[in-house]
Amino acid sequence: MLQPACVYVSSAVSQTSALCCCIIILSLFFKKSNLNKSQNLYGMEEIFKSLSEEAREFQYGICIPEINVNDITPLKFYRSYVSANQPVLIRNACTHWPAFAKWNKDYFCTKLGEKKVIVAITPNGYADAVAFDSKTSREYFVMPEERSMTFAEFWLALDQPDKHPGVYYLQRQNSNLIEELPELLQDIDRHIPWATEAFGSTPDAVNFWAGDGRAVTSMHKDPYENIYCVISGHKDFILHPPTDRPWIPYKRYPPAAYLEVSHGNFVINPQNLEPLIEKDSEHKLEDVPWICVDPLAPDFKRYSSYRNASPLQVRVNAGDALFLPSLWYHHVRQSHGCIAVNYWYDMQYDIKYVYHKFLEALVSSVK
Repeated sequence: MLQPACVYVSSAVSQTSALCCCIIILSLFFKKSNLNKSQNLYGMEEIFKSLSEEAREFQYGICIPEINVNDITPLKFYRSYVSANQPVLIRNACTHWPAFAKWNKDYFCTKLGEKKVIVAITPNGYADAVAFDSKTSREYFVMPEERSMTFAEFWLALDQPDKHPGVYYLQRQNSNLIEELPELLQDIDRHIPWATEAFGSTPDAVNFWAGDGRAVTSMHKDPYENIYCVISGHKDFILHPPTDRPWIPYKRYPPAAYLEVSHGNFVINPQNLEPLIEKDSEHKLEDVPWICVDPLAPDFKRYSSYRNASPLQVRVNAGDALFLPSLWYHHVRQSHGCIAVNYWYDMQYDIKYVYHKFLEALVSSVK
């Protein structure tokens, strides 16, 4: 059942409201086009505020709704959540999986102990995130050091962080559960039946996640409908609806990667990416556009507009799943040793996508 405090309306109303907002934005924008830049910026900011407030009032509310998996049908899931681009916490979504009872360190080390896996390692838990390098006095988009090790070595590093400096996270997003860990497929559903029927397709990717409690996924959005299932531990999500785009700051950063140059000593190394480029190639790695605010400790002096954002928070406990709609911004933390599986279904490039691209263009035009 939905939580009473949550506000929800049909997708038809929400899409009509979005269309009206677009028309209003356009008319007011052109009406104010003969004003000076500061007046135009103020006018657009007020319109963006109205958009965020109406989305919160009519659609997303102030909390994430909940439903028990036994109450879900493909039609209900599609009508109430997918078409409305509405997140929902699904209770007991994966408690029936063998993985829910079997997956732990002992099971993995017995079944996969000598299996080689690629592990992301960072000094602070922030992989694929913005970091400042004091040596160059620059900010970079920094990827983790990726290291091959056995599954047993990975779990040993989690258990003995004093002997294995750095934050270890098994987080490859290349359908690694199917491509690299097929031994575990017998313990889970290869797809989510009610989601597959609702989306009309099977997942593009099925990913396995496990790691250190210090590991953080920095805020970003994906072009996928995401069913995120937690097997053990918990995940904490901070979510922003697509209508918060005007308040979420982006910058472009040169790419780099962490490199452990000695025991526990990591450096930010832009040169670490050179092997990815052919020597004779004319193509260079472009700067990466990335969100530059940390929702855990937002710097309002630098990014004052983030005060206008409407974050939602939800904890996904073991056995539960979160439906995270496409284009929603999300930031993720986890308990130590948390194990999860997520399913990425390709999004539909429909009117919601058109609205979002329109909003992106408007935000860019007033900066």
